[in-house]
Amino acid sequence: MQPDDLFNLVKSKFPDITRDEQSRAVTVPQSRFFSLMSYLKGLDPAFDNLHCVTAVDWKDHVEVVYILYSFAARQFLTVKVNLGNNALEIESVESLWKSADWLEREVYDLFGVKFRNHPNLQRILNPDDWQGYPLRKDYTHKDLVRKP
Repeated sequence: MQPDDLFNLVKSKFPDITRDEQSRAVTVPQSRFFSLMSYLKGLDPAFDNLHCVTAVDWKDHVEVVYILYSFAARQFLTVKVNLGNNALEIESVESLWKSADWLEREVYDLFGVKFRNHPNLQRILNPDDWQGYPLRKDYTHKDLVRKP
């Protein structure tokens, strides 16, 4: 399936998604996120691999980025969800792809995004008593302040 065909198929089921023409990434509203991900997992051929989960802090919102791969179709798909800074919470996809376990924990640890229904959402890189989320633009730490 060609990328345009895939987008048109998905758009027919989820008319509120958008696509960046340059990157070919699709952006889905948070309210439709888990439904879209479930649909992609169940497609034939399925997006059977969750390759990566990361985030980008754009100051006014955090964008959570998922990179999916279909082994049968030999095709990648990037899915993005924008979260408001005061609502950094989204449904976990660990029930769909087990690889989300550690990937979502890393995003939680570094950006502060909470993944609802994650089976073990705790810090994975920083100590349990670490304050703040180091990859957020508003993060400050006494050891990182430049001294004159």
